[in-house]
Amino acid sequence: MFRLSSTHMIVIGVILLLVGVILPLLMVVKIITSTYFLNFLAFACSLVGMVLGFLGLFSMVRTRRDRIKRERGE
Repeated sequence: MFRLSSTHMIVIGVILLLVGVILPLLMVVKIITSTYFLNFLAFACSLVGMVLGFLGLFSMVRTRRDRIKRERGE
């Protein structure tokens, strides 16, 4: 099964969050026309990016915490 590392999850999350910010900005300044699909896509990118970024951050903290415990011999 394909598994993303925590760094990859954070990077993909940041990219999705940027897309979720840039799409509404382009719609507001009327560079692209606002449609229901684009509105939903911008919302979904923001939501998935935030969740994926937090999952990557949590998994990074967990792996570092486990590594520190192993080094201490706990």
